[in-house]
Amino acid sequence: MKRETVNAIRTVLEEVIPPFLRDSGAMRWLFRRHWGPLVDDIERFRERIPFVTAEEYRSIYERMPRVQDETDNSEACLKRIVDAIEGETVLDVGCGTGYLLDWLKQRRPALKLTGTDFIIEEGTRSRHPEIRFVEGHVERLPFDDNAFDTVICTHVLEHILEFRTALAELRRVAAKRLIIVVPQEREYRFTFNPHLHFFPYPHSFLRYVTPIPEGHVIESVGRDIFYFEDVG
Repeated sequence: MKRETVNAIRTVLEEVIPPFLRDSGAMRWLFRRHWGPLVDDIERFRERIPFVTAEEYRSIYERMPRVQDETDNSEACLKRIVDAIEGETVLDVGCGTGYLLDWLKQRRPALKLTGTDFIIEEGTRSRHPEIRFVEGHVERLPFDDNAFDTVICTHVLEHILEFRTALAELRRVAAKRLIIVVPQEREYRFTFNPHLHFFPYPHSFLRYVTPIPEGHVIESVGRDIFYFEDVG
């Protein structure tokens, strides 16, 4: 389903259903009917995250079914991203299957695009031979300082335990602009995803990214938070 549909469902779950019901045994039963024991495993994963091994981390993500079609970004966020790009060289951190990079290539063919993720499937490279892909972790990006005019990171930081380490790396490799998108989301005991950080309001996200440069923009876009800052 599209991101817009997912966000509509999240609005009902997070804003309409009261917390005492959202965390109740009845709601857990309903979630289990659809997701099975994965619901319990994701809850334990978040509870134990400071102690989770790399193998456990990888296992939970390998078991997660894909809910959204092709991209986690809504059409509105995609349009804001392409309009906010500065310069000619762009890095997409957490590029997944390369959907965002391909979307940008079609609209800005002059851009020099690079994608990085901790796993790059061979099919991703073969589908997008004109885009460079490099395996790497957001907490230790395999690029020089100021290597890219614009660095994009969408729907990644909510998954990263060492948030500030990852943010420092994003800022390090960005020469002009850093663009971030995260879900605008409330935390409950069990949910559809293994997110570690939750941002119910834009100012909730700003607390994580201090110090904040004067040249920044933040706004709610549907059920997502769109943020960019000038780093050069």
